[in-house]
Amino acid sequence: MNGVALLDGGMGQELIARSDAPPTPLWSTDVMRQAPHLVRDVHADFFAAGAEIATANTYAIHRDRLVREGLEDQFEALHNLALDQAHGARDAHGSGRIAGAIGPLGASYRPDAHPDHIVAVGLYSEIATLLAPRCDVLIAETVASVAHAIAVLEGASGHDVPVWLAFTVDDEDGSRLRSGEALADAVAVSSGAAALLANCSAPEAMPAALEVLGKGAVPFGAYANGFTQITKAFLGEAPTVDALKARRDMGPEAYADHVMGWVDRGATIVGGCCEVGPAHIAEIARRLAR
Repeated sequence: MNGVALLDGGMGQELIARSDAPPTPLWSTDVMRQAPHLVRDVHADFFAAGAEIATANTYAIHRDRLVREGLEDQFEALHNLALDQAHGARDAHGSGRIAGAIGPLGASYRPDAHPDHIVAVGLYSEIATLLAPRCDVLIAETVASVAHAIAVLEGASGHDVPVWLAFTVDDEDGSRLRSGEALADAVAVSSGAAALLANCSAPEAMPAALEVLGKGAVPFGAYANGFTQITKAFLGEAPTVDALKARRDMGPEAYADHVMGWVDRGATIVGGCCEVGPAHIAEIARRLAR
């Protein structure tokens, strides 16, 4: 597609929408435990829409979250279950790549909850060791601070798989991370990353982020949220996704307008994050093909 790699969209919100179970703090992991076929179905729908990369449902599989629910003994099994669904969908589709998602430790959008460097590196490395043998790329997602970037890149590197860093930026100022630090400062410590992305932020914030990311020497891109805003309730302890609401003005055509603007700015990796579904990806694929 004109040299642009098309990612999939948001797994978690699709699973919540397709499941009868109420949201829990384990979010997409809990739905997968109860109905793993739904994960494969979502991957299949994104591939059918035109996505070239399936992002495995491993974002939130962290020991601290599983311990809270008494499920730490399922840590490795859940990673493999998620990878099984992605591989199953890819095999049925006949093409595509698998990306292993490594979400933030502690909580999303909470750089203050990120553990100390040595602890974080060990935990990220443990996950990367599980994911790398079955993935084409590892994506460290929703990186919210400079310390987070340094730790996850160190932990995920050295496994013979490219590592992409995806930063979550301020919804009103895409040149800054959620921590308030300059995105440029995070880019400066990201040597070794195979691509630099912005994710899990408002579409309107992405142009400013891309201006910073584009000054690096590696491919760059973006995949945004379709939420109205990140609420205070979602920044509390053990949040559930019903604290977030979808934007009514971010349908497939509107979202694709944003994405094609990013492509015009030089982005070569695009897709969607939370509340971006197969219909959005299909519209992007149609425009890229055109």
